[in-house]
Parts: sequence; structure tokens; C-alpha cells
Amino acid sequence: MHFFRNPEIKRNLLFYAAAAALFTTAVYVWAGLSFAVVMLLASLFFALLHLLTTYFRYRRIRLLCQEIDLALHGNGAIHFSDYSEGELAILKIQIDKLFTRLMEQSEALMEDKQKLASSMADISHQIRTPLTSIRLVLSLLTEPDTSKEQNRTLIHQLSLLISRIDWLIEALLKLSRLDAGTVVLKPENIPVAKLVSAAAQPLEIPMELREQHFSFQAHTRREAVLGDFAWTTEALGNILKNCMEHTPPGGSILVTARENAIFTEIVVEDDGPGFDAQDLPRLFERFYKGKTSKDTSIGIGLALSRTILARQNATIKAENRHKGGARFILHFYKNEI
Repeated sequence: MHFFRNPEIKRNLLFYAAAAALFTTAVYVWAGLSFAVVMLLASLFFALLHLLTTYFRYRRIRLLCQEIDLALHGNGAIHFSDYSEGELAILKIQIDKLFTRLMEQSEALMEDKQKLASSMADISHQIRTPLTSIRLVLSLLTEPDTSKEQNRTLIHQLSLLISRIDWLIEALLKLSRLDAGTVVLKPENIPVAKLVSAAAQPLEIPMELREQHFSFQAHTRREAVLGDFAWTTEALGNILKNCMEHTPPGGSILVTARENAIFTEIVVEDDGPGFDAQDLPRLFERFYKGKTSKDTSIGIGLALSRTILARQNATIKAENRHKGGARFILHFYKNEI
């Protein structure tokens, strides 16, 4: 039997045999043969009783190991209610914790794999689309009967397509650095007026070409947020860019700020079409494009903004204005939430 191959059982048998021989001999010397026989039978009885209880305990441990093996291979479950006494109860608690942790990690890994596969498919699609257009533009540029005016138009389109790919790769690299935790954020006290000015500066010319009006209002002009200046500027800039792209020519974009004892609030509003009700819950998902998104939209800017803000004890939500248009509400909390 496997039971008797156990080194512990072998040691116990030798110990019981030696003890039984010793006590039986001592009783025989001091009390006679009859008492010695009784001592020998008693020793054998208790040894057998111990071996039986040990056997059943080992048997349950072996069954537990088999259940764990099946569960780890996805072919069964562990019935922890069957183990409720003594050291098995302690072992059960520890295995229960370990098994729960392993299951959580397994589910998290599967979810990460699915997200990675989905992200890779989205990235491939997002890059393939402008690349296809670039090939088409290049083929048109090689046509001998293409006029100079057409060449200028095609070169301009080519520049836009390359800029789109460059922005996508840059945004993906930033997201990957944030996800991997390799970004070292350097929090500082940033005046909101300075933050808004830095975020809006790259958009001044596009807004001017669209004849859009941009304004900033603050209660005291002394409002400030705690965060990394460069990354927070990136987050707010993506939000302003989204508003600019969805605001019609001649429209307006308004940024307001206020501060209280709990948080500093920055609100970005536009007078565009706003959001579709079905898009609001998924607006900050990576590569998600709402119904009002343009064909050139990639669906990564808002996701990047939310990731940056989440790393800096800040939140963002989107909603529709009562009078029409979109509204983004950012809260930079002064203490951990």
C-alpha cells in the first residue's frame, strides 16, 4: 500500500514496535506473563487505532490533492466544506485563499489577453486605413497626366495622413507607458489659467481657421490643480481638441474653473451636436467612436485623457448641455479619494 511507503508511517511503526517491546518486557519482569500479554495487546490496539486515524487523515489529504489538481486543470471544483477539523481546516483556509487568488489572476490574464487581442486588431485597423490611403495618393502622384494643382492637393492629403499615423503612434506609446507604470509623474501646483493656456495654444490656429471663439472664465483666477504639468496639459488638450472637432464653424468653446475645499473643477463646454445617449457610457473606451464622430477620428484621445487624470487623483465625466452641446467635467481632488 502507498500508505506504508510514507517515511513518517515507517518511523511511527518502528517507534510503536520499540515502545511496545520495551513496556511489555518491563511489565513481564515486574508483574508476570499475564500482565505482559495485556500490555502487548493494549499497545497493539492503540498502535492500530493510531494507524487507522492516520490512514483516514492521509486519505482525505490525498483526495484534497486530487481535487486541487483537477481544479487547476479546469476539470472540477474543490469541496472545501468536506474539510472542517484540525489541521485540515487550517490547510483548507490557506488553500482557499491561494485558489481564489489563482482564479482571480487567471481571469485577469484572460481578460488582458482579450483586451490585447482587441487592441491589436483596432491598432491594425487604425493604421491600415491611412496606409491604404497613402498608397492610393502615391499611385496618383506617379500618374504622368496629374496637374501641379492636383499634386499640391495630393501632397497636402499625404501630409495629413502621415500626421494622423504619427499622432496615433505617439498616443499609443503614451498609453503603453502609462499602463506599464514607467511614467514618473512630477506633481506640482499648477495655476488653472496657465494649464488652460498651454493646452489651448496648439489649437489656436485651427480654431481661428474655423472662426471658433475660445474663452476661459474663473472665479478668482487663482484656482490651481496638483499634477504633472506636461501630462495634465496633454489630457486637457485632448479634451479641447475633441470639442474643437465637434464644434461647427463660428461656434464657441468655453472653459470655466472653480475651487473649493475638496477639489478644483474644470469644465469644458462647446455648442456642437453633443453626445448620443448610447455613446456616453463608452465615451472614454479606447478606440471607441461615437455616432457623431468624424471619419478621421481614432477614438483614443479621450481614453488617454482619462488614464492620465486617473493617475493623478482626478476624475472626468461627460454629459450633454441642456441647451445643446457637450460638457466635460474634470475634478482634481486635493486629498486621496
